[in-house]
Amino acid sequence: MTLLDKLKTSVLTADGAMGTLLYSYGIDFCYEELNTEKPEVIEKIHGDYIQAGADVIQTNTYGANALKLSRYGMESRVRELNEAALRIAKRAAAPGGQFVLGTIGGIRGIRKSTATNDEILASVREQAESLLAGDPDGLLLETYYDFEELTDTVKLLRQMSNVPIIAQVSMHEPGVLQNGLTLNNALSQLEGIGADVVGVNCRLGPYHTIQAFEEVTLPSKAFLSAYPNASLLDVEDGRIVYESEADYFGRAAVLLRNEGVRLIGGCCGTTPKHIEAAKKRLAGLPPLTEKKVQTKKPIIIQEAAPATDVSICEKAKTERTIIVELDTPKTLVADKFIEGANALYKTGIDAVTMADNSLASPRVSNMAMGATLKMKHDVRSLVHITCRDRNLIGLQSHLMGLDALGLHDVLAITGDPTKVGDFPGATSVYDVSSLELIQLIKQLNEGISFSGKPLKKKANFSVAAAFNPNVRVLDRAVKRMEKKIECGADYFITQPVFTKEKIVEVYEATKHLSTPVFIGIMPLTNMRNAEFLHHEVPGIKLSDETLERMRACGEDREASAKEGVQIAKELIETAASLFNGLYLITPFLRYDMSIELIHFIKELDAQKESGAVYDHTSY
Repeated sequence: MTLLDKLKTSVLTADGAMGTLLYSYGIDFCYEELNTEKPEVIEKIHGDYIQAGADVIQTNTYGANALKLSRYGMESRVRELNEAALRIAKRAAAPGGQFVLGTIGGIRGIRKSTATNDEILASVREQAESLLAGDPDGLLLETYYDFEELTDTVKLLRQMSNVPIIAQVSMHEPGVLQNGLTLNNALSQLEGIGADVVGVNCRLGPYHTIQAFEEVTLPSKAFLSAYPNASLLDVEDGRIVYESEADYFGRAAVLLRNEGVRLIGGCCGTTPKHIEAAKKRLAGLPPLTEKKVQTKKPIIIQEAAPATDVSICEKAKTERTIIVELDTPKTLVADKFIEGANALYKTGIDAVTMADNSLASPRVSNMAMGATLKMKHDVRSLVHITCRDRNLIGLQSHLMGLDALGLHDVLAITGDPTKVGDFPGATSVYDVSSLELIQLIKQLNEGISFSGKPLKKKANFSVAAAFNPNVRVLDRAVKRMEKKIECGADYFITQPVFTKEKIVEVYEATKHLSTPVFIGIMPLTNMRNAEFLHHEVPGIKLSDETLERMRACGEDREASAKEGVQIAKELIETAASLFNGLYLITPFLRYDMSIELIHFIKELDAQKESGAVYDHTSY
């Protein structure tokens, strides 16, 4: 009798966690390596679960793919480790005739940049071929947070084999995936593309898993599965623990059966005792064949409040748009910053933009300064957000705060590593890359939390992305721009550019894009400033001519600043003829330099409007 035949008439008990037991044994290296190095340990765990009453066990291959094994330098051992795992599981199951599933684990969490679709599918194909060669009773896909990854994987496996496929999603919140899709909808889609058993595993304990299944209808052809964690996790003395009595897990298994689940196992924190309790409680219970689901009232997501300002992005598509960066102070004295921001805004620029602890050095929060400028001085701010300083919790909280303050213009960037800043021992977070951050901000614009939970109201962010043109191969940088556009970037702000030739090169490389580009122009203050930027700041290079012109000014501060402004004006002439968007970067709170450049830009535009001709051909 096949697994699917058995599920037609029975509720089956699956095994529990493998990693939890290995972790409890003090093993802290690659678990999949044990398939060849200590097969007796893996076989004993399978045996313990079978003795506890498991009808179905899974191979120790959750991370046995090339992408995950590469962390340990074992990417060449995919076939060896998977084949060994299947032999061990089959040997353990042979006396009792338990079903053996070949396990394939998800790759991505929130981060899509972990691996490309092509890399993931190549990895899945290689692992699946190794497992299928051993003739398992099915393939178990578990701990998939990224629904696109799971659907692509199911489609690939369905092309490769007719073996039963158990496809399980993981949720941050009960009943909804991280992309906002409901669990019922997700499981229905998985059934539609060929999964034979659809369900849930990991992250949530029994209580929330049951809650999630309350809104799930019975599939027309497929069966439901659930492998909840033992409980929510806790940390004691630096070790992860799960608090859950085995009998509680057993009672929960009955409630899952009452929601129509037919394959019930355990994930993180579960042990043979949990599976034994589930088996005893489920004994003699037939599968549920009919179920009425009480549909809950959908949560109404309010539209975002209408924007009170013209979109920077939309304006830049048709007319001159100027944004000016002014760093928030490194001290608690903010008078000069406020004075400078006011003076800049009064010139008629579109926004004052503020970095997020640039060069990894702490400054007064740009959120606080942005709110102060908006509420006390009616100055529009564009705040930068780095992936460096905040984890996912902090990023969402920060963005929700910006929305509450009415600060809707943001720049999503990766951020300089902490090693370059004032606290080189500090931790760089980087839970996500700038690409994922853009996607997550756009998800907030749909009223959906990073976890997939409805937020009851849509945010209204306009998202800028960074573009560094100061690279050897510009085409690659442009390809990354295109990826950011796919993620939702509304416009781009470049690193400062210091040659006319580079500005023209950027124009030629990006003119096929409809997304506006703001060219960064930074006036130099003196030779030391020029050399520091050229030699020490990542992503910035000055031309030999620029360095020589600044060097010729010697130690004369006034002459140096004047020459720096003149160089910037020459760059602006070229940039203004090719781009609507100009981004002035104010050095060291010298906002007088930026004001002079703003007036110059306005004079150029006035000349153009009046029909006067100025020479752009010098580049």
